[in-house]
Amino acid sequence: MMLSVIFQVTCSLTAWLSLYACFCYWNKHRTYEWSCRLVTLMHGVIVTCLSGYVALIDGPWPLTHPGTPNTPLQVRVLCLTLGYFIFDLSWCMYFKTEGDLMLSHHTLSICGMVLVLGLGKSATEINAIVFVSEITNPLLQARWFLRETGCYHSFVGEVVDFSFVALFMVLRIGVGGQIMYSVIVSSRPIWLIKAGGLAMYIVSLGFMIAICSFARRKVLKKYHAWRSASGGNVPLKTNGHLTSH
Repeated sequence: MMLSVIFQVTCSLTAWLSLYACFCYWNKHRTYEWSCRLVTLMHGVIVTCLSGYVALIDGPWPLTHPGTPNTPLQVRVLCLTLGYFIFDLSWCMYFKTEGDLMLSHHTLSICGMVLVLGLGKSATEINAIVFVSEITNPLLQARWFLRETGCYHSFVGEVVDFSFVALFMVLRIGVGGQIMYSVIVSSRPIWLIKAGGLAMYIVSLGFMIAICSFARRKVLKKYHAWRSASGGNVPLKTNGHLTSH
């Protein structure tokens, strides 16, 4: 069983590395980060669909069955995403592009998936956490690509920002909190799974603080721009007529 898991993770890591090399070759005029974020975008889309299917359709239900034995499909999805996280953590450490919070997130994710695959149980809740975590990733990458191409300050950029913040708060913080509660109160998961899940949720709260700070700055900036426009650009009336510009 473990040999099969190791083989799947190795194949996953090789696939993501190969995809990154292809993107680098096809985008020679772009930075290495451009190619890495393309890989991240593809991983986010693929794993969101797969983990969502496992959590919502294939089962078992994560809120009622934490700590149950891993299913073959859960193992395949976790092996696929584990290979990606090993690739991305290595890339981030080599190019020194991320801070301690993101590195902690990746490290905890890798340790959690390795533990679950080794134990042969608790993939139900870990897969659900992957789903609520990765569903916002495509929007985060889209935001970066919009910035790089000069299209961020547009209606599309506004929609992406709003969707990202809303999904993060509702799914990663709200639903993620429910998953964490079900794991803690259940007697099936071992204490290490509970501690690791709690640590991951604390990291998510750290991301939430940064996102709330960003949202606050953006709202204040728009409010001040609106006040400036409404207060300084409306021409005064003179004898019932608009003043000339």
